[in-house]
Amino acid sequence: MKHSTVFVLMAVLFNVCLISSNVFAAKLIGVSGVFTVSAADIIFPVSYILNDCMTEVYGFRKMRMVIWTGFVMNLLFILITQLVILIPGIPQWEGDDAYRMLFRTSCRATIASLLAFLAGSLTNALVQSRMKQRDKEKRFGLRAIVSSIAGETLDSLIFVPIVYWAMGSRIITTTILSEVTVKVGYEIILLPLTILCVKKLKAYESLQPSSRA
Repeated sequence: MKHSTVFVLMAVLFNVCLISSNVFAAKLIGVSGVFTVSAADIIFPVSYILNDCMTEVYGFRKMRMVIWTGFVMNLLFILITQLVILIPGIPQWEGDDAYRMLFRTSCRATIASLLAFLAGSLTNALVQSRMKQRDKEKRFGLRAIVSSIAGETLDSLIFVPIVYWAMGSRIITTTILSEVTVKVGYEIILLPLTILCVKKLKAYESLQPSSRA
């Protein structure tokens, strides 16, 4: 199976967005004084935009491979960071506590993160692919929004209750609504750019031999 250079670069960027969101997740930020979300929401929605573009151009089968690769790379990153935390720093280094606070994750949070990513990303790609077949490749903008709502909602429905189960149903519900609203809103704002990228990508790949599977 051959892959174009652009496909490989987009797959790498997808993994970078996914792994870096793990680092940013430790910080909470406010949005318009209304929503409180993780700083990971700055970069994580980009992975869904890439998901939409790659599914649209390359198909569900290739995007599924990228998602599973992301799952494995994310798991590997988490395991390595936990191993590094266990290794004590030299006495002269004063950043050990801060380093642990940033990178330490509970087993529950790790499982929640991995399951949420896998379920949400696969759902996003599958909905996008099925709608594309139904619409005969028309109305990409609508497909991108609907698939993102489906994927982001499932992602939040899995992650938030598992991680914040002790905070009560009201906090869980509010957090889920905030996460989905901010992430989908982010993607809607960038939708014109996403549509332009898809057009350019289709034009580029149409010139490449055996670029689609």
